[in-house]
Amino acid sequence: MEYVALGKTSLLVSRTAFGAMSLDCKEIEDFGENADEKACAIVHQAYDAGVNFFDIAHSHEVCEQRLGASLHGIRQNVILATKTSAHTVEKLRYDLKASRDALESDYIDLYQIENPDKLPRPKDDSGIYDELLSLKKLEIIRHIGLATENIDIAKEAVESGLYETIQFPFNLLSGEEAKNIVYLCKEKEVGCIAMQPLNGGVMSNIPLAFGFLRQYENVVPVWGFHTQEELQQILYFDSHPPVIDDQFKMEAERLRAFFN
Repeated sequence: MEYVALGKTSLLVSRTAFGAMSLDCKEIEDFGENADEKACAIVHQAYDAGVNFFDIAHSHEVCEQRLGASLHGIRQNVILATKTSAHTVEKLRYDLKASRDALESDYIDLYQIENPDKLPRPKDDSGIYDELLSLKKLEIIRHIGLATENIDIAKEAVESGLYETIQFPFNLLSGEEAKNIVYLCKEKEVGCIAMQPLNGGVMSNIPLAFGFLRQYENVVPVWGFHTQEELQQILYFDSHPPVIDDQFKMEAERLRAFFN
């Protein structure tokens, strides 16, 4: 497993990150009363392979609870990220407490504001950013991040210097604007987390998707796993990255042309 510093943070994370939002997917729920146990098995398979970065959102409450239960006893060995879509300080405090309870953790390594209508800034009307700073001083959260599907807000966040990490959609089918955000993150030393590495399930060619992202050394993709077999496939390519040769590039261009 390869590890990379997440921007200017003190976090050294696995370049293969675990997106826990799929811990309530149909494939897991089909195990019925054993669904919690199956979710735990997938988390531990990733952890045993060296994955140390787990990302979730409070909007997926069942997944938060399953992730927290799965990390019992090993919490201190992993880097835990979650998100809130709160628009008020009161809601942020509520979400954070609920997340900490669900994740069975006194602190959150990376706390991310999710899909805001506009970028929270110091001393704005919402008070959100000032609250995050207060929570950081108390070490309830250790780092402040932003997760957004809006490229303009992602760019604004990187340029602002207010956020230590940015999470946004980035994959083989992304356009030049998204690539420019990746380059800007590297320039500004902002942690770059790629959501939707398979473009929300549109792509099924994992070698191409994985190989494309591995070209960007500062990018940490968050992969969602529905089964242990899917996880094992990603872990295989982590150990045996696809070769980026002319044939790979030709196939990547063919796939881009097909979807665009």
